[in-house]
Amino acid sequence: MLIKKACRLGGCVRSFVLTRPAHLSFSSSNMAKSKFEYVRNFETDDTCLRNCYIVVRLDGRNFHKFAEQHKFTKPNDNRALGLMTRSARSVIEELEDVVIAYGQSDEFSFVFKRTSNWFKRRASKFMTHVASQFSSSYVFYWKEFFGEQPLLYPPGFDGRVVLYPSNRNLRDYLSWRQADCHINNLYNTVFWTLVQKGGLTTAQADERLKGTLAADKNEILFSEFGINYNNESALHRKGTTLIWEKRDETVTKRMKVPNQEEKDMAVTRSRKRVEAYHCDIIGEQFWEDHPDILEDDN
Repeated sequence: MLIKKACRLGGCVRSFVLTRPAHLSFSSSNMAKSKFEYVRNFETDDTCLRNCYIVVRLDGRNFHKFAEQHKFTKPNDNRALGLMTRSARSVIEELEDVVIAYGQSDEFSFVFKRTSNWFKRRASKFMTHVASQFSSSYVFYWKEFFGEQPLLYPPGFDGRVVLYPSNRNLRDYLSWRQADCHINNLYNTVFWTLVQKGGLTTAQADERLKGTLAADKNEILFSEFGINYNNESALHRKGTTLIWEKRDETVTKRMKVPNQEEKDMAVTRSRKRVEAYHCDIIGEQFWEDHPDILEDDN
């Protein structure tokens, strides 16, 4: 390839020719191209519909076995629940388009704002980034919650992406997950109370609870064991809700004051932090207290 160049020397213009070896020749039309690139045509379009909340829900894969082998406390292990929440907090802090997350047991749901254009709204990107960040955080923070108890093997989490077009749809989804938390926790609380305090085998406890309603389970707890289910931990009954909140923080800084020596002074600043709540999110009160979570349907 021949390239003409010109330079100005002592008031006159002189031209010269540079040659580029043939093996370095290229043009903009064939950069990063090859005969194999046609395989990209097999990729499917997974762009999420606009103006919808994007929800990524993670579930522990085969976590019943994982809990057994790591000797989780029954019916609830606060270490495991704390680790799930810490891992979810890591996801939210890394992916700031998450406006609210809800978790219980071995699952967590992450809600991305409906105006998010993160990774051009590709569902696969949302799911894989959330799953990888959560899984790696679970392993990374294991010792913080379980101390010297070893992690015997890596945990697995599967994920799915679901779109919700309205605030009502999204709230109904989160209400569904919290109702599921209540149903499962009430059953597990009665089941393990019958086993641990009532002396039944797991098979006998399961048979005893067949066909029972919520009122029946509450009655068993109260009449036979003196346990009022409503007094059980809100963490276990309500699950964990994570949201961004602004909080004022006061820090001490060493500052130089005009005509004086440096001295320590209190400085207050507002910062966004991820806060955890163990409260009802089915009713109106939570949403009235945090009106910035949802975007206007109009």
